[in-house]
Amino acid sequence: MAGHSKWANIQHRKGRQDEKRGRIFSRLAKEITVAAKMGGGDPNFNPRLRLAVDKAKAVNMPAENIERAIKKGTGELEGISYEEIRYEGYGVGGAAVIVDCVTDNRTRTAAEIRHAFAKNGGNLGQDGSVAFLFRHCGLFVFAPGTSEEKVMEAALDAGAEDVLADQDGSIEVVCPPGAFEAVRKAFQGAGLVPEYAEVTMKALNDAALEGEEAARMQRLLDALENLDDVQEVYTTASLDNG
Repeated sequence: MAGHSKWANIQHRKGRQDEKRGRIFSRLAKEITVAAKMGGGDPNFNPRLRLAVDKAKAVNMPAENIERAIKKGTGELEGISYEEIRYEGYGVGGAAVIVDCVTDNRTRTAAEIRHAFAKNGGNLGQDGSVAFLFRHCGLFVFAPGTSEEKVMEAALDAGAEDVLADQDGSIEVVCPPGAFEAVRKAFQGAGLVPEYAEVTMKALNDAALEGEEAARMQRLLDALENLDDVQEVYTTASLDNG
């Protein structure tokens, strides 16, 4: 269905994130700090940190901000102690939602997440209630018109598992999380630039929403993404944004 183009959904989401660019630096700083705490402060030996630093550089986050966040993670600078928490639930029309948070106050975060779900027609579920509806993977999406043959050649040689041509002409490449960096470098070497490149939770099946249901679901997603402790929101909902 044209109204549920994956490409349109990705572009729409990117546009909404650009509108919230003021929050992006603080979220990236948290991710960098947590990544450095978990796997050390050297991006060359810490893939999660390398990905976070690359994201920060892509939005022109100052180098001193990146360095400070790393040092807070490694303990070289005093900083807030963060923990990662995942919440799962259902939104409008039974669409599944996963919310990944980084917080220094678990009680505050839980209350805010619960309120956002309840106020916007959703239901917060138990741990594991919707995770089985997603696949943890590396995901690349290329714009319509990109050579599928060229993408496939670079991707499969580097360890990708699936190359999918969508009806809207865009191309998706799925790989194991551990192969993300190798696949990304393969695309760089082939001169291919994805519009989207993340280690993500990819919906196994989309729940198509239209009209008022789509609008209500968008309000829920916006309410969650606007919370300071929220890092990522994943959903099975495919919204008709037309």
